[in-house]
Amino acid sequence: MRLTSENLFERASNVMPGGVNSPVRAFGAVGGSPRFIQSAEGARIMDVDGKTYLDYVQSWGPMILGHAHPVVLDAVSRVMGRGLSFGAATELEVEMAELMTSVVKPLEMVRMVNSGTEAVMSALRLARGFTGRDKIIKFAGCYHGHTDSMLVKAGSGALTLGTPDSGGVTRGTAQDTLIAGYNDLNSVEALFNSNTEEVAAVIVEPVAANMGVVLPEAGFLEGLRALCDRYGSLLIFDEVITGFRLGLGGAIAYYGVEADLVTYGKIIGGGLPVGAYGGRRDIMNKVAPSGNVYQAGTLSGNPVAMAAGIATLKQLRDNPGIYEHIDTLGKRLAEGLRAQSPYTVNHVGSLVSQFFTQAPVRDYDSAKSSDTGKYAARFRYLIQNGIYTAPAQFEALFISYAHTEADIDATLDVMKRFKEELS
Repeated sequence: MRLTSENLFERASNVMPGGVNSPVRAFGAVGGSPRFIQSAEGARIMDVDGKTYLDYVQSWGPMILGHAHPVVLDAVSRVMGRGLSFGAATELEVEMAELMTSVVKPLEMVRMVNSGTEAVMSALRLARGFTGRDKIIKFAGCYHGHTDSMLVKAGSGALTLGTPDSGGVTRGTAQDTLIAGYNDLNSVEALFNSNTEEVAAVIVEPVAANMGVVLPEAGFLEGLRALCDRYGSLLIFDEVITGFRLGLGGAIAYYGVEADLVTYGKIIGGGLPVGAYGGRRDIMNKVAPSGNVYQAGTLSGNPVAMAAGIATLKQLRDNPGIYEHIDTLGKRLAEGLRAQSPYTVNHVGSLVSQFFTQAPVRDYDSAKSSDTGKYAARFRYLIQNGIYTAPAQFEALFISYAHTEADIDATLDVMKRFKEELS
């Protein structure tokens, strides 16, 4: 039998929940069976069926240089020859921490972990241990991985205590998570006022990228910083997506607002599994073995992942033209989409989302007004025409250094044909 995505998905469905190892890969929101990818290079991926796609998923963000970048592959191959994992300290861990703290201003110390979810989980525990408080404020529509306390939704209103948004999450866990409205400082202040001296931290995606791309409005991040200072809480930026994508300093440098703790993933692994959290020295020194906030990981600081991440970050540091290139292409794609239709397009740097609504999208409720049926129809049209985008409306288009102006123009041409057929 010839290997195809269809028969692989049938096999996978017998031995893996939903046939996938992460829900969004299942194409449940757009219909059809997922593509099983065999290889990738630059801005393109190839599936087992032999079809090539222009890729705007880019492994959900890590491949900022493009797939299979030769410098990254060379760094990985050199380290692999010396062993894959030691469960002991290595020079590469030190180099990565020094590199990150040298380019991100508020980072004084960093702890490597294995995923963005693990980074968030650890940062929240640290915030509670440092402040001696229990509650966390998060924002409806912001995703911070699948740690229990972050899998909650707003319920009947922005000021309601969180209720579990996933089976297996206890109400006891959820009750310490408070839900505010993104871009709504009044909702945050109300939560502080009704939970006096109980809030350990506010955690936020400085650019929300898990309800589609939603930008912080003027004064929002500054307002969060001021509220945290006033009420003695920590401000945590989840930069798993924006870290090293909006620039070397991430959203912190882009918007000029400093967080107390920052979480990372994706780009800092160059395509390999990785995460990190870091921040002020006095806070980070509470982490074991320096302090009493315990966190550990057998594969944390894995030398192969460190090699890939260091190679990627050095390329970004030493070649500022990379950011100029991807930001220019992001603007070209966003402006092209706006010129084609009245639908809302949100964009910052190399992150782009089009929502099938004409209303401004500034928070979770307005994001949900998008016509997901139209998005699904466009997704199917694009993939049939060799363009691979996220199989869900509430994600970003990621542009890499390997994309070209010709790629953007070709994409806009296919999207224009879809619009004409739709009308």
